[in-house]
Amino acid sequence: MERGTTLFLKAAVILIGLPFLALCIFVVPEIASFTAELYPDYTYLKFLVFIDLYASALPFYFALYQAYKLLNYIDRNKAFSLLSVRALKLIKYCAVAFSGLYVVGMPLFYLIAEKDDAPGIIVIGMVIIFASLVIAVFVAVLQKLLKEAIDIKSENDLTV
Repeated sequence: MERGTTLFLKAAVILIGLPFLALCIFVVPEIASFTAELYPDYTYLKFLVFIDLYASALPFYFALYQAYKLLNYIDRNKAFSLLSVRALKLIKYCAVAFSGLYVVGMPLFYLIAEKDDAPGIIVIGMVIIFASLVIAVFVAVLQKLLKEAIDIKSENDLTV
């Protein structure tokens, strides 16, 4: 594969991480403060929002790191290796973890939506959960195809 293509994809991976970082820095504290304002008797909800939203950043950035490593493997002509399969497996686990953290956080989003009368918050949460599960399934299919391609390649190498 041409180096320019992977260079573009590496830049895209980095650029995907920047808006999420901005959300973590600027928007998450606002959401947590807003939750504390909606429920002044339950100030611990602010910390639950912090924990849920910041915890979801961990698998997101780890998956981006694995995608970056996968692109490096492609650059070094190691795309059809067990390292690539392992990177895809870790990306799959990260997508499932990301979705799981939002599933756990849905009751918090429900409380915010109920008090603020904004059902769109629940819809956004459901879209995030569904999108990350779709990514997990897609990566699982890619992982299986890559594993089969590696097996076929190793069989062909042994027969020649």
